[in-house]
Amino acid sequence: MNRIEHLRRLFAYDEWANREVLASLRAAQPVPARSLKLLAHILSAEKLWWERIEQQKQTLPVWPDFTLPQCEAEVAEMSVRWKEYLDKRNDADLARVVNYKNSKGENWRSLEDDIVEHIIMHSAYHRGQIATDMRAAGFTPAYTDFIHALRQRLVE
Repeated sequence: MNRIEHLRRLFAYDEWANREVLASLRAAQPVPARSLKLLAHILSAEKLWWERIEQQKQTLPVWPDFTLPQCEAEVAEMSVRWKEYLDKRNDADLARVVNYKNSKGENWRSLEDDIVEHIIMHSAYHRGQIATDMRAAGFTPAYTDFIHALRQRLVE
């Protein structure tokens, strides 16, 4: 499996996991505010990094106040954007250096490959926080482990 194929698999997992979190939040009444805030952050950060890679202006705050329908729309949009992104890339493209400013306005340079790997890890980290928050609020969180998705053939 080449790197692009591996990333396709990881982004398919990421989309599935985000949709699972959305479903668990829809089932929780009332929706735990912190969990919703964390999901909104995951989605905003994914868009922010995509915009940095594509050298576009940042369109969302890092910590937006999204509703569940807004989160659902962002999951759908970013799924399409990441698929299109990967369709235009090959393994050599991932060695490209991306120049960007972080949220503090500092200039940075990162390999494109490191950025896309970070996106997946960042999202998984915050989904873990959502699971903890939902349990603390008395709800059952989504089961979003990567290996579970593979075992159940939810992601190929």
